Amino acid sequence: MTERPVATPAEPDQLPPPAAPRAFNGPTEVAIAQAATLFEQLDIERAVATLEPALRADPGAIEGWILLARLRLALDQAPAALEAADQAIRLNANDPRPLALSSRALTVLGRHEDAVTMAYRAVIAEPRNALWHDRVAWALLAADRQIADAEQAARTAIGFDPTEAHYYYTHGVTLEALGHTDQARQALLTSLRMEPENPVAQHHLAVLNGEAERPAPTRKRGWRLFGRKG
Repeated sequence: MTERPVATPAEPDQLPPPAAPRAFNGPTEVAIAQAATLFEQLDIERAVATLEPALRADPGAIEGWILLARLRLALDQAPAALEAADQAIRLNANDPRPLALSSRALTVLGRHEDAVTMAYRAVIAEPRNALWHDRVAWALLAADRQIADAEQAARTAIGFDPTEAHYYYTHGVTLEALGHTDQARQALLTSLRMEPENPVAQHHLAVLNGEAERPAPTRKRGWRLFGRKG
């Protein structure tokens, strides 16, 4: 039996896009920009230490809570990530970003029904964004249910963004879960043509080919498993 993934190995919204130079409206925006820069530099603890005092002083800064949720997920601190995402949702229930981040944290925490619900809420909020469909796929995979719907979500993500290697990897995992080994292999090969140095996709393909059984290599912090524009 194929072992189901507990959580996405690295979803492409894990790191925020580089911020364009601009003027800042007050100390909160400055702190958020500094924390984002530290995140890009993989100094995650310092990013959290920079951001949290600003959010205590200005708890209405939704961008700060979204960034803090990403930081906490990067530190494998799912409860704190969920708390930050939920704070952002309270500020704007229609923003899909904290909904997806909440879904990721809930998946890690094993609260799969809630994770699926939040992922679908992100899709409803922004139906043409590939990221949210990918999150639905992983939430369903982790819940080990409705795998056909997970495969459909993965295909939808590719349709919206066919340039992202991660979505082909997700599609390969869903196809494998459905027992479509040859199609899964082709999806993984496509992902690796786009991101040939990705160790997770390499290992998964090796396992699929019967060439490996050991667990996938532990991801070093800072390895962006799937490159993305933003």
